Amino acid sequence: MRLGFATLGCPGAPLDEVLALAQGNKFAGLELRAAPDEFTHTGLTAAERRELRTRIEDAGLEIFAVSSYVKLCAVEDQPLEAHLELAGDLGARGVRVFPGDDPADDTGTTEAPSAGEMRALDRVTTAPREVPILLETHDSHSTARQVAALCALLDTNVPGHNVKAIWDSSHTWSHGETLAESFALLKPWVDVVQFKQADSQQDYRPVAIDAGDFPIQELLQTLDGTDYPLSLEWELKWHPQLPSLAETLPAVHTWLGNGAVK
Repeated sequence: MRLGFATLGCPGAPLDEVLALAQGNKFAGLELRAAPDEFTHTGLTAAERRELRTRIEDAGLEIFAVSSYVKLCAVEDQPLEAHLELAGDLGARGVRVFPGDDPADDTGTTEAPSAGEMRALDRVTTAPREVPILLETHDSHSTARQVAALCALLDTNVPGHNVKAIWDSSHTWSHGETLAESFALLKPWVDVVQFKQADSQQDYRPVAIDAGDFPIQELLQTLDGTDYPLSLEWELKWHPQLPSLAETLPAVHTWLGNGAVK
């Protein structure tokens, strides 16, 4: 498996620091958080995009995703096309989006799609299809069951769509699904697998690598024989009590076990 990390774990860090973290710790890929306070954002000029892509490629790294905050089901207009263009310019595998449906809506069934899911269908129908839209198991669709149902709805109603799934395995686990159940549900669409450490005794609070109980070996067994990019989503931006990536990345190799990744 190709191992990467999200720049959510080093908020505001310059590109040089991110590249050094990846290369120094034998990580092969990046999820680039796209936001005005990061070096990746939709306001980059064409020249800046070329330079960023070249620097990352020259470092031997792959961009697993441009991590946007687009909400596919939201009522408000969303900058999906701008992020798809950015990801295409950078050579990324796709654009990470959230479901972001109204909590009052009934979500996750093909029999009765919510108003938000119908908005998602409309957005996917009109979006450019050259770059994949990577829908994360998150917020209103935190389970694999819900994301799989939405993807199946897209398969039926938007033939040839460009939506795939980012499986946040810790998130679906925290919502009561086993890893094997989640993977079986998402397998037709999954493109990138995220993982992180969490403590189920503290309401699945993100914790240091050696302080939680996420069943990482179960995840590796579930993915045995596959070649999905495996990305550490270290949420230091939102949980500043976590150790830095400089401390965490070496510990990840030990946690995963020798030979688990390449």
